[in-house]
Amino acid sequence: MSFAENEDMTELALRSGRTLIAFWSARLAPNGRKLAVLALIALVISSSADLAEVVMQAMSDAYLQVTVFVATTLALFYSAERMLKVDLGEVMARRIGWQPAIAAVLGALPGCGGAIIVVTQFTRGYASFGALISVLVATMGDAAFLLVAREPMTALLIMAISLSAGTLTGWIVDKVHGADYMRVAMIGDGEQPALAEPAPRPWLPGWSRGLWFALLAPGLVLGVMIAMQMDTDAAIGIAGATRWFGFGSATFCVLLWALSGHGDAHVICPIDTKRTSERVVIDTNFVTAWVAAAFVIYAVAVFALGADVSVLFKGWAPIMPMIGLLVGFVPGCGPQIIVTSLYLAGAIPFSAQLANAISNDGDALFPALALVPRAAILATAYSAVPALLIGYGWYFLFE
Repeated sequence: MSFAENEDMTELALRSGRTLIAFWSARLAPNGRKLAVLALIALVISSSADLAEVVMQAMSDAYLQVTVFVATTLALFYSAERMLKVDLGEVMARRIGWQPAIAAVLGALPGCGGAIIVVTQFTRGYASFGALISVLVATMGDAAFLLVAREPMTALLIMAISLSAGTLTGWIVDKVHGADYMRVAMIGDGEQPALAEPAPRPWLPGWSRGLWFALLAPGLVLGVMIAMQMDTDAAIGIAGATRWFGFGSATFCVLLWALSGHGDAHVICPIDTKRTSERVVIDTNFVTAWVAAAFVIYAVAVFALGADVSVLFKGWAPIMPMIGLLVGFVPGCGPQIIVTSLYLAGAIPFSAQLANAISNDGDALFPALALVPRAAILATAYSAVPALLIGYGWYFLFE
C-alpha cells in the first residue's frame, strides 16, 4: 500500500470518527434517557421467552390498534389546520367578552396547538386570565388524538363537557376578578415573547419519513382488519407476521422519537415552518412512545400478577377521579396519554379519565410556566375545581 493510500485511509478514518462523535454529541448523548427505554425493552425481551412474547404483542397492539389511527387523524387534522388560517390574536382582541368561549373552542380541539395559541395570546396581553383558564380546562392535549382514534363518541362527549366547563369557568373568573386581572402588558404584533432558551427543532433522518409512511399504509390496513375481528395472519398466510410487523413498526417509531429531540413540549412556531408530513411523523412518534409504554406496563403487570389489573383498580374506585386529577397536574402530554391508554384498556373508570381530561393542560403549560409562571400555577389550581366537581359528579351519578 502506497503512502498516498495510507494518507487517504487515515483521513477517511478521522472523518468517520468526527462524524460519529458529532452524531453522538447531537443526538445520542442528549437523548440518552430515551434511548435507555429501548435498551430496557431489549433487556426485558432477552430475559424470558414468555415475557418477550408479552412485550412484543403489547408493542404490536400499540402500533396496529393506536398508532395507525392516530397518524391518520393527525394527517386530517393538520391538513385542515394548515388550510384554515386565522389571525386569532386579532379575533380575541376584538371579542373581549367572548374570549373564554373562543379559548375553550380552541382548547377543545385535539392536540396542543390551539391551547398554545391562546397561551401565547395571553403572554402578549391579548387574552384575559379567564380565557387562559378556559383553554387549560378545555384542552386534553395529544391524548385527545388517541381517544378520537379509538373511541370517537367518547372523545366527543369529553370534548363537549370540557368545552362547556372551560367556557363557564372562564366567564365566572372574568366576572369575579375582572377582564384585566393578571393581564400582561400588550406586546406589539411584530414582537414575540422570548423563552429563556429556544426549543430545539425536532430532527428526522432524510430517509426515515418515506419508510415511516411505507410502514403506515399496510399498518392501517392491518389495523382496520383487527378492528373488524379478522384473522390477519390467516389473510397474510404467515403465522406471527402481524405481531412481528407491528412490533418492528412500533420499535421504529420509538427509535425515531428517541433521536428526534422532541421533548415534552411542542415547538412554538408557525404552522408553515414544518411540513404537514413532518408534523404527523414527529407527533405520532411521540404519542406512540407513551402509548407503547402504557401497553407494555399494563401487559407486564397482568403477566406478573396473573390477574387483570382493572380488577385490582376496582377497590380503589372512590379515589380514581382524584388520581386522574393529580396526574393531570403533571405538565406535558406523556402522562396523560398513559391515563387515556389505561382507560381504553379498561383499567380505570370513565370518571378518572374525565377528571384527568379537565385538569390536564397538555403541552400548553410549558410556555405559560416559562413566561408567566404565577398566572400558570394559579390557572392550573383553578382548573382543579371543575375537574373535581365533574369527575366525582360522574362517579356518584353513573358509577
